[in-house]
Amino acid sequence: MEKFLGIDIGGTNVKFGLVETTGNLIYKKKYPTAEVGEDGKFIKNFKKILTKQLEKNPSVKKVGIGVPGTLSKDRLWTLELPNIPGLEKKRFLGELKDHFKDIVFHVENDANAAALGEYYFAENKVPDNFIFITLGTGVGGGAVIDGQIFKGGDGNGMEIGHIVSSNGKTIEENIGKKGILGMALTTLEGYEGRSVLSEMGVLNPKKVVKAAHGQDSLALEIFSDVGKYLGEAIVSAIRLLDVKTVLIGGGVSDTFEYVRHSMYDSINHYLTPYYTDKLDIRLATLGNEAGIIGAASLCFIED
Repeated sequence: MEKFLGIDIGGTNVKFGLVETTGNLIYKKKYPTAEVGEDGKFIKNFKKILTKQLEKNPSVKKVGIGVPGTLSKDRLWTLELPNIPGLEKKRFLGELKDHFKDIVFHVENDANAAALGEYYFAENKVPDNFIFITLGTGVGGGAVIDGQIFKGGDGNGMEIGHIVSSNGKTIEENIGKKGILGMALTTLEGYEGRSVLSEMGVLNPKKVVKAAHGQDSLALEIFSDVGKYLGEAIVSAIRLLDVKTVLIGGGVSDTFEYVRHSMYDSINHYLTPYYTDKLDIRLATLGNEAGIIGAASLCFIED
């Protein structure tokens, strides 16, 4: 069985994984992104690590890489990667192809890669057309149309985190981790009821989630707002693409029950039955491995 190397480059870690054509992840290893980018030599250090991984797995001839940002249309260059400045505006794919002559590389936006991974390897079959939203530190988006990654006119479509919400902020500003923490701090200032959030010391998003699990009324109110803005993003994406299946991935699986009601309130308010009658919103299934498996799935793309 053929094996691929899937690489998920993130703001915190660079994760390498060996993946079979069935989507089975055989093993993985991660390196702190700060170490890979040490002394401003991200690509040089990355190539050293990649060389070691390929030496361990000499049968691997195809490598897929997901990166958190925008890329040139031909994917040879990285453009804007705010969380990895050492990899911005670099001829990344071009240098890899020059250095590793016998390896086929595919580089793609990480959310697009994760979407493709769900297309091939989700627990339950997904249709050939769906929207993918990932919630984490930021808010990413992708879409698969007729079984292919939708890239937009210049290669960087579906930046769903940058859709503007009804309050004038972007979706990411509202419901990325910083946004959720900001909502918690702002709401807590004027909150007259009792909340465990006021007793948790320095707040972070994990504490807000923990409070919600404990049915804290303020935390639940915050996630109700998260659902509202998530619903608005889904409405915009559906209206633009006319796609009625939506997969939601990332850390939302822990809190989806708290955002579901207000999310559907937004959706039902703005969408007509043409969209809602066949609407299918479900959680993505690849979990923490979505980045690696999604990157590996890029190897199914024909050259």
